[in-house]
Amino acid sequence: MSPTSIELAHAAFQAIAHPILICDANNKIIMANYAAQDFFSTSESRLRRQLVDDLVAPSSPLLNLLDRVRGRDAGSREHRIPISNINMPEERLVDAHATPMANDASLTVLTLIERTMADKIDKQLTARGAARSVIGLAAMLAHEIKNPLSGIKGAAQLLEQSADEKDRPLARLVQEEVGRIVKLVDRMEEFGDERQPEFSSVNIHEVLNHVEMIAQNGFAKGMTISKHFDPSLPPVLGNWDQLVQIYLNLFKNAAEAIAGRDKGEIVVRTAYRPGISIGIPGSGNRMSLPLEICVEDNGGGIAEDILPHIFDPFVTSKQTGGGLGLALVAKLVGVHGGIVDADSHGGRTIMRTLLPIAKPKRAKKGATHE
Repeated sequence: MSPTSIELAHAAFQAIAHPILICDANNKIIMANYAAQDFFSTSESRLRRQLVDDLVAPSSPLLNLLDRVRGRDAGSREHRIPISNINMPEERLVDAHATPMANDASLTVLTLIERTMADKIDKQLTARGAARSVIGLAAMLAHEIKNPLSGIKGAAQLLEQSADEKDRPLARLVQEEVGRIVKLVDRMEEFGDERQPEFSSVNIHEVLNHVEMIAQNGFAKGMTISKHFDPSLPPVLGNWDQLVQIYLNLFKNAAEAIAGRDKGEIVVRTAYRPGISIGIPGSGNRMSLPLEICVEDNGGGIAEDILPHIFDPFVTSKQTGGGLGLALVAKLVGVHGGIVDADSHGGRTIMRTLLPIAKPKRAKKGATHE
């Protein structure tokens, strides 16, 4: 038996990724989709015994929004509304849109769009712009600085050979500092590579296992690395070498954060998160980013004043470091059409990347299979 139009409408309502509540003229909740149940951490049956008023503070703009919509019988929206209640461990920020139901004006459809991901996408686009601004600087520095640096290093080597014993450490210091500057310029040159890499279908778990092996035999030797992989995760559309570079940088950051700490741990998680998409500049299309890869550490967290700018070039919370590792991560993730963001709370830091899946190739018309 084929499903009825009502059954199809209900299935579509439940499949929507954003929380949606349908309430009556007294704000009593009539229906709540799965996303709303997850957002408010309670079941639909319990939500249907409540008013919208029970889910928010008495002075919440959300209640004013519902009154406004009923007063003028037209849709309206409100931005950046804080929502918190006893079921939520922390306050969450949403954009809300309310509109009368088409076939029953006594009911109001309330849609909530959580701001955290929207804000993170905005920050990611800003970080990409900052990385692009470094590209021109990197090209100039590579050309204008590396040549004279070679001359300085050569002169310091000659001075070391003829210098007195007490002056040789100074000559070696010049050589070491020149070497450090050359490495910094080399890293900046990576931003200047504008060539589009070759993309293919890549198993992200193979990338992560490869990076883990490098880490365990190098900078993370002896450290605890825990993996929680979704075995059903589809392949990512990406470039193997650049994906390795992305997660090598994230693993290294996590390893440096937990270095010297008791019970320090790096946790790597993968999951499928439908519903996240971003617009593709220059077109009306949107790209879905359902593959979530998180690299987490308990190294003490990131300072609040640095966190919003952590993917900007030359921003770092470490005593040593040029602040280019995460900026390069942001650039390479952007090349893949994905986004990366950082969360830090309770002494833990989570670096989350969202990437597109590799769509299977369609068989050509008329092709036969033997």
